Order: sequence, then structure tokens, then C-alpha cells
Amino acid sequence: MKVVIVASQKGGSGKTTLAGHLAVAAELSGAGPVVLIDADPQGSLSDWWNERESDVPAFAHTSASNLARDLETLQNQGFEYAIIDTPPAIVSAIQAIVMHSDLVVIPTRPSPHDLRAAAATVNIVERCGKRLVFVINAATERARLTAEAAIALSQHGMVAPVNIHNRVDFASSMIDGRTVMEIAPESRSAKEIMELWEYVRTKAEYRANKTIFQGGLQSHSTPPPRRVFGRRVGDHRLDQSADSVVVTRTE
Repeated sequence: MKVVIVASQKGGSGKTTLAGHLAVAAELSGAGPVVLIDADPQGSLSDWWNERESDVPAFAHTSASNLARDLETLQNQGFEYAIIDTPPAIVSAIQAIVMHSDLVVIPTRPSPHDLRAAAATVNIVERCGKRLVFVINAATERARLTAEAAIALSQHGMVAPVNIHNRVDFASSMIDGRTVMEIAPESRSAKEIMELWEYVRTKAEYRANKTIFQGGLQSHSTPPPRRVFGRRVGDHRLDQSADSVVVTRTE
């Protein structure tokens, strides 16, 4: 199971919206089954998922301390991808989650303040020895600042070749648990998300096979140091003793 984490220490970066959209895009592209995991105590992704009519992607709510165990359970259930929304600002929690990633997606708005704030998230990812990709989010089309943001971010890691532009359909689709691909599948916004997912998928499935040591090159199976499932209302908890992932509901 590939684990894609959407992380940013700065609030308002659009990570929850992006996590939900990437999960739906993954299902639409045939990469599933996909499970969305909400590791943010605010539960914004949980609220969005509870408004959905569709049963996919699956959903889990967990915490940093239980994540390793819950990921193993989900993998045993046959999920191909886990996409995790993380809390903002809490460095220790983000780092504990990033340790389990195959790829960390860092959404960044093209503003000087957001670019400066991205450095803190990059530091966490690099300390964990994980790979990252920046996604320029809420961009203005043909704006000089968007191009400048891409140049600045490229000094610190990969930048996705697809920008997500600032359009009202992203926010409006999240109101009732949908995505732009579901309300307007032929729209430019839907096309951007689907293209971004294909790029993210390629990067998440990448496996480095060489690591440089002082004595030369040696085969290595890990990436180079560079850069709970259910339905509707209630607490979503993983039952570790069961043969399948279940939901405990509260009315």
C-alpha cells in the first residue's frame, strides 16, 4: 500500500481540500481501493466525508500514535493507497505521520508568506528522510507570482508541473461531500486534479535502488534522504481483532 501524506504547517494552504480531491481522483483513475485518513484533530476531512453519498474512497480516522498499527490493518484489507490529511502547526504530530510516507505532498499558495512557511514543513520531511513534492495551490492564472513561486520552491524539492488554480468550484464542491470531478467532470479544475494525481501516483510508486555511501554505491530498498473505514455519522475506529475494518457508530 502506498502512503501519500498531504502536509503543511501553515493553516489555509488547502491541504484538506487537496487530500479529498486526490483520493477521489485516485479512485476514478482505477488506482483503488483508496482509503482517506484524517489525522487532524479538527476533523474537517471527516465532516466532508460524512456528507458524501458515494462509498468511495473509504475513510478512517486515526491519530499519530495509532497510525502504524492502523496502516498495517488497512494494508491487510487490500487497500492500494492511503491518503492522509495532517494537522497544521503541530511539529511532533506531523513528523510522526511523515515517517510512514512514500511521498509527502506540500500544498503552497503563491505568496511570500506561504513560501517562507513552507520551509518548516520541508525541514520535517528532510529530517525523516522522505521524498516530497510541492503543489502550487490557489494560483492565479498567468500571474507572475505563480511562476516566481515555482522557481523559489524548486530550490528545495520537486514542484508538480500542474498548478491548482483558485476557482470557486473547489470550495463549493466540498460543501456537500463532492469534488470538482463529480460536479463538473469536464471542467478545467477537474482536469487539473486528474493530471496532478497522475503525477503524484508516479512519484509515490518510485523506488530508489541506489544509495551513496563513502565506499561507493550500494543497493538499497528505501528512498534516498532528500529531499479507518466506514460510513456516515459517528466515531470511526479500526477494530484490530476483526477480519475487516469496521466502524463503531455513535448516535
